[in-house]
Amino acid sequence: MKRPLRALAAAGLLAAGTIVAVALGGTASADTQICEQYGSTTIGGKYVVQNNRWGTSAQQCINVTSTGFSITRADGSAPTNGAPVAYPSIFVGCHYTNCSPGTNLPVQVKNISSAPSSISYNYVSGAIFNASYDIWLDPSPKRDGVNQMEIMIWLNRQGSIQPIGSPVGTANIAGRTWEVWRGSNGSNNVISYLSPSAIPSFSFDALAFINDTRNRGAITNDWYLTSIQAGFEPWQGGVGLAVNSFSQNVNTGGSNPPPTTSAPTTPPPSGGASCTVTYKAANVWNNGFTAEVTVKNTGSGTINGWTLNYNLPSGQTVTNAWNATVSQSGSAVTARDAGYNGTLSPGTSTTFGYQATLNGSYSAPSSFTLNGSTCARG
Repeated sequence: MKRPLRALAAAGLLAAGTIVAVALGGTASADTQICEQYGSTTIGGKYVVQNNRWGTSAQQCINVTSTGFSITRADGSAPTNGAPVAYPSIFVGCHYTNCSPGTNLPVQVKNISSAPSSISYNYVSGAIFNASYDIWLDPSPKRDGVNQMEIMIWLNRQGSIQPIGSPVGTANIAGRTWEVWRGSNGSNNVISYLSPSAIPSFSFDALAFINDTRNRGAITNDWYLTSIQAGFEPWQGGVGLAVNSFSQNVNTGGSNPPPTTSAPTTPPPSGGASCTVTYKAANVWNNGFTAEVTVKNTGSGTINGWTLNYNLPSGQTVTNAWNATVSQSGSAVTARDAGYNGTLSPGTSTTFGYQATLNGSYSAPSSFTLNGSTCARG
């Protein structure tokens, strides 16, 4: 399922004739109704509640309480094989420059010691929706725009809807077994944890889901947690859906050690590396170069979503890329599939490229890991 951005810049995009009971960024001291497309308010001196009706021009309203919110009007409707119409939600951290009061986010994953979470939902029948706990991460401390990694925890779903991408296995986290999906919506990569049955309330450590995503090679400990959000994605209906209460803290001061073993998305190879990377400079000049990178699946299982990690030699900086999403932090490079080339059957390969600046003499990277597993050099 392809999903557009959750929200656009609020300025200049307000629906004409909308009744708004609170200005963007206000504070709710009593029950407050928001019908503004991207309207928001703060509660408890800590959390932001947002209407976030990004996928339809039809009206949607939420009633904000001192502890959460409920959907009071939901006129939008979308086919179940596409994107939802909105994401009314409550969050801590920063979302499109809207930061919750006193937040310590963004913060690097390696500096998080725990992220205790708690939520209570009210569900209704007859609507098509999911109840989603969203965790957003990026290689940089972003406070604006879309992040590169979205973790979705589906605590409930009603109707014929499914997470982005395809199933890649299961995970045991927070005392439950989750079906894990992996894919891309064209703007960011997504790993979803789908509960087999509805969970009306849940207390857990969000860091456990972040660590599982890291262990799958989708992020590293140097990435930044930017926000944690909880709410609903409605496709059809939704009046009466509510977040009764929400609590989220991100504790720092300790350290989050990297895994001692990785959890790749493909079965471990029977012997030797399960991937091969061929790296070559297509063109080199005095202050730059272009590189061509071919990733081949030499294992026995299909790769559903891939992330390639390696270090560039000193003096090399990526400026633009094609056929992959490429980011760089210091010398560390992370290249993720572009969605359309994320599935690699045994024996198949894909190629991406990029342009980089060069300060000094050219040399190639020495080692590569794919979804946490070391690759052979081609």
